[in-house]
Amino acid sequence: MMKRVPVLALLLWICLLFYVGIWIFLSGFLLVKVEVNRSSSCKDELFSKHDSSHTEHFCWSEPRFKRAVILVIDALRFDFARFDPEIKDPRPFQNKLGVLSEVVASRPAHARLYPFRADAPTTTMQRIKGFTTGSLPTFVDVCSNFGTNAIQEDNLIHQLGQNGKRVVFMGDDTWENLFPNQFHRSLPFPSFIVKDLHTVDNGILQHLYSTVESSDWDVVIAHFLGVDHCGHRYGPDHQAMADKLTQMDQVIRSVIERLQNDTLLVVLGDHGMTDTGDHGGDSQKETDAALFLYSPSALFTAGQEKALQEVVPQIDLVPTLAQLLGIPIPYSNIGKVMVELFALGSPEDQSAQERRQAEALWINAKQVNRYLDTYSLANKDLSPVILAHLKDTFLLAAAEYKALFGGPLAGGPEHSSRVQALIATFQQYLNQVRETCQASWARFHPLRMAAGIAVLAAACALCFITSDFADVVSASYRRLLWIPIVCGAVAGGGVALWQFVTRSEVDVLSSLGMAALVSQLSFFWNFCRGKATRVFASEPSDLLNAAADSAQQRPALTWPCVPLVIFFLRCASLFSDSYVVAEGRVATFLLSTLAIYIPVQLNWAGRLLLPFEAQKSTPPCLPPQPSTPAASSSYKKESLTLLGCTGFLVVSLYASHSFHGCRDEQGGCEPSAFLTPLSGLRDIQLRNFRYLLSVSSVIAWVCLVRRWMRHYGNMNSKSPAVLVARFGLPLVAMFVCLYWAMSSAPYEGFGNLQEVVKLALLVFPRAVYVLFGLGVTVVCWDPLTVFLKTRKEPATSLLPPTYRASTGVSLQAELQHLIPHIYQRMRKSLRAGEREGTGREDDGQPTVEAYGLGTVYSAPLLLVLAQLGLVLAMLHPEGLMLSFMLLLLQACAILHMHSAATSLSTPGSRAGCFSVCFSVSWSAVLMWGLAATQFFYSTGHLPTFASIQWNSAFVGLSEVHAGHLAPALLVTLNTFSSQILFAVSCPLLLLWPLVCETTKAGKRGRRAGEGEDGEEAVMEMRLRENPDRFSTALLQLGARYLFIHGAQLLASVCAAAILRRHLMVWKIFAPKFIFEASGFAVTSVCVLLGLALVMRVDSAVSDWFKRLIPDHSR
Repeated sequence: MMKRVPVLALLLWICLLFYVGIWIFLSGFLLVKVEVNRSSSCKDELFSKHDSSHTEHFCWSEPRFKRAVILVIDALRFDFARFDPEIKDPRPFQNKLGVLSEVVASRPAHARLYPFRADAPTTTMQRIKGFTTGSLPTFVDVCSNFGTNAIQEDNLIHQLGQNGKRVVFMGDDTWENLFPNQFHRSLPFPSFIVKDLHTVDNGILQHLYSTVESSDWDVVIAHFLGVDHCGHRYGPDHQAMADKLTQMDQVIRSVIERLQNDTLLVVLGDHGMTDTGDHGGDSQKETDAALFLYSPSALFTAGQEKALQEVVPQIDLVPTLAQLLGIPIPYSNIGKVMVELFALGSPEDQSAQERRQAEALWINAKQVNRYLDTYSLANKDLSPVILAHLKDTFLLAAAEYKALFGGPLAGGPEHSSRVQALIATFQQYLNQVRETCQASWARFHPLRMAAGIAVLAAACALCFITSDFADVVSASYRRLLWIPIVCGAVAGGGVALWQFVTRSEVDVLSSLGMAALVSQLSFFWNFCRGKATRVFASEPSDLLNAAADSAQQRPALTWPCVPLVIFFLRCASLFSDSYVVAEGRVATFLLSTLAIYIPVQLNWAGRLLLPFEAQKSTPPCLPPQPSTPAASSSYKKESLTLLGCTGFLVVSLYASHSFHGCRDEQGGCEPSAFLTPLSGLRDIQLRNFRYLLSVSSVIAWVCLVRRWMRHYGNMNSKSPAVLVARFGLPLVAMFVCLYWAMSSAPYEGFGNLQEVVKLALLVFPRAVYVLFGLGVTVVCWDPLTVFLKTRKEPATSLLPPTYRASTGVSLQAELQHLIPHIYQRMRKSLRAGEREGTGREDDGQPTVEAYGLGTVYSAPLLLVLAQLGLVLAMLHPEGLMLSFMLLLLQACAILHMHSAATSLSTPGSRAGCFSVCFSVSWSAVLMWGLAATQFFYSTGHLPTFASIQWNSAFVGLSEVHAGHLAPALLVTLNTFSSQILFAVSCPLLLLWPLVCETTKAGKRGRRAGEGEDGEEAVMEMRLRENPDRFSTALLQLGARYLFIHGAQLLASVCAAAILRRHLMVWKIFAPKFIFEASGFAVTSVCVLLGLALVMRVDSAVSDWFKRLIPDHSR
């Protein structure tokens, strides 16, 4: 009986070890910044009564404005806001916000337009945190963009409410999550429906103008989402973007007309966008947004408008707004005030301007100095040397400030030059604080990083041992699985208990780390002890003979030397930023190289072009095979199959570059046109042509899978799984095509049918999800696709040696692709029963005919994969269905290459080899793993946050959905669709050579004169002849595939750790590590699911045999 539970338990344990290693490394590599939970207040002793900047009538400083209107236009890139009259033929995103340039030109003392630079990550939640707290979010904060938690740090919204300001908010509901119960009035709208360009904006416009005209507010915040959603759906170069920017232009004009003299208008973008409409990274187009300031009263000193407009960091807006509105600066702010806004007055009164600027910087510097003192006491990550230098700089500037303004006011050129030098000193101090904190919050914990790497390296070693010594491991589950797990649990529990007793708290991470390390050491100790025992218990001559026999029996392609060298080069490339940038092409090159290596290696061994002498090279485990014309013909066919599939694979791999995206570092690169959704195409004929290509690919996908199942007899049954193939799969394909048709045109194009279209965009994807769920459930419940037919023979007749299939199918299918007997053991039992006279007195023994039994394992797996592939394709842009079709063909080419190479590299019959070896070569597993990486890039994905296809988060979801789990799951399925498909289909590497066995074995047996005692093509039923070897083969295959991805993960982890001070660590190496870790987690889960499905089929086959074979015949 197959050992199902131990195999899955061992692989699950290995996966958990990898997860623990990832977690430990993450805790040392991506430490979250410790927040200082203190708030500023007007009662703070930050300014003494003798301080000249302190005024009893105001909080920290005298406010310039009583009210403010803040318009946040999400993803307002800086070049969207500029107006260039020299552009004669503007693109859709150019010269549409003309109001900003008009006001700046006509009223230069009242308005100014700035480049507004965001810090990475450029996602909405992190940017809101940045320009409300004045602090810098850490790199890992990007992971929380789907789950927005309330901001705990002091922020502008809290200070406004604390000081009696009535804040009215309307727009993106992210604000409501970040600042719960802090608004005087709130009108939130759902923000995650990217395809909806108007609901949020129109909802704001219903209330914005009336609110501004009323008096029941002090600060109005309106967050528009249409520009951002338009970028995500269509990209910036689309007419919809022109319409949306034109609408924003009109909004700004209308608000300006309604402002009073005591009101400040702030128009800002939280981030920019790439040329494809994405954001999240740190490219200039993503970080450079626009900031527009305007007031009906003068903002700037006359003559100052000609000054150079420098780039304004986003966090600098926080202390600036705080002082302009007369509220305390948030406690954790490290931004710097925009001093030009505090130089109000006539040009002649330069000393008064300088005094106001110095006062604003002095308040800002004292607040930042206080924060540094508090932070350095709570956290020891800031360098004492740097802290001392900053403290000295501040004290010197403070002494100079008191000397200049602590007594009677002075004047003159010397005083002015000293004030200007003081202003420069304050600015330099604030800039140095920002740089210091920025470097500090990228700190690392070397010990935890080393521990994580150690756990991952040990997990990889354990994986390799399990794959290469699967027979030893499968024979000792108690010693190599259960004992290490128990030892690890005891060690981890002991650490947790000791922590609880000594510190009254438990560090889960350290407990898991100890459990992982102890369990790994226990495995290695028990394995080495078991190997040593076997060595010392054997004679030297026996060991030499066993090694020689093993070398003879092992097929040539299972030796891992050359494939693992290629794999080592693959892992080594992860240490180079330029290779990571070009990883898509590197993976294509390595996969093509490995594909070409296989026939070259076989030709070098003399096994490709000319048949070898079977009698001389056949291993002792196999009977000698005669060299006949039929065998030679079959041999040539295998060689031609290998060469043809190799050529097709190489050509298709380079053709798949047509679907690649582009990184910012790849200058001159143009992303694939197939990445543009159909709704983003202007040319209607091109849109229709692309849609027809996508629909044709879907039809071809379904037809190929159904044709394969019919070819091997899996469509004759009336079982539930076959019904899924007949009806469920076409229905899924139909709903996918209908969804693409509905989403290919904007809502406006349907006129009065907009509501119907919106409903269809929800119903069709949900129908796909339901059908897929039902299909998988049905296949897992009853996975057999076998058609059974029995008939009675006369008692006196002898059972024929080969049970013929019915005449209802073609002769070719009968001879090659149908299993004419149930099982060899069943046949023997039936013959034994006949020789004993069983059934002669009654109706005789039944002659049993079964269709589809030879592919009983692979058929349900392919059926699930066919449905899964369509679901994943639906989550991508429509044009990428061509890429999915190419994936199917490439996977078939790899499987046929593996099958032919297995046959050619093994003397004798393929069936004989597999009955002895039952092993998948390293070459095949490595090709499968590289294909997963290559297809990741062929679907337009990149290991960057900006390339995440966020549109997939809303396929089939309504505007109001519970939580963010469903969108996050859909984005995960979209991003890692390649890893999912190849991991679930991994068992096909074991099954496919057996599926292809029928042609060669059947022709050889009949034409070579193999009669009753000749070898028959039992295909996948051969796996049941030795259940222990079957489970061992699954264990070995799973361990090898996990090793391939685990070693890649280890390489990316080591690269991130070693190059953590590299200039490109946060731009290239850290995102690559995050994607690699996430991809491994998805891959490992899907590998377990794929193996579990095969084991479920095996269990169903066992139950079927028990029902089929009478007890007295078994």
